[in-house]
Amino acid sequence: MLEDVQITDAQETLWNCRKIKLKNVTAKGDYFAMNSDGLEIDNLVLDGRYCFDGCQNFTIRNSKLLTKDAFWNCKNVKVIDSYISGEYLAWNSSNIVFENCVIDSLQGLCYVEGLKLINCRMMTTNLAFEYSSVDASLDGSIDSIFNPSEGVVKADRIGELILEKDRIDPSLTAFQAERIDKRSDRPEWNR
Repeated sequence: MLEDVQITDAQETLWNCRKIKLKNVTAKGDYFAMNSDGLEIDNLVLDGRYCFDGCQNFTIRNSKLLTKDAFWNCKNVKVIDSYISGEYLAWNSSNIVFENCVIDSLQGLCYVEGLKLINCRMMTTNLAFEYSSVDASLDGSIDSIFNPSEGVVKADRIGELILEKDRIDPSLTAFQAERIDKRSDRPEWNR
């Protein structure tokens, strides 16, 4: 157990660890906690790229993660009451749950099997959910959604909904929004 600790040089820290508990930890460094299993984290403030790559069976609560490409190749992760800012979140992962979180991401939450978002806010998040099976209940709006493979997305507003019928079956995903500003069958870079 690490409690009330500051790790100023957390570069490649906590790799391949099992059953570690962190409470009230501040860390700065890339590749934090790679390939670890069974982490229990409460109140982590992390500034570093590529955190939690390849991790499984862990929970993060009350935390602030300023990162890039976090939660790649992960399994069985739950993030609760936290703020996450970074590009390409949770790619190639499975069974990922975000509950009461604020997420700020460029093309995040893609290629995820079993993605669940409960009462989350998506700040400046675009091109989300590509080829993901998703069950999302969002507070507020999301800038854009791109080619989810299946599921349900509930939001107050969707800025742009991009569904390529030659790549996915749009009928497998339900969208419940008060407003969808724009619908497209191709992303901007492919028009």
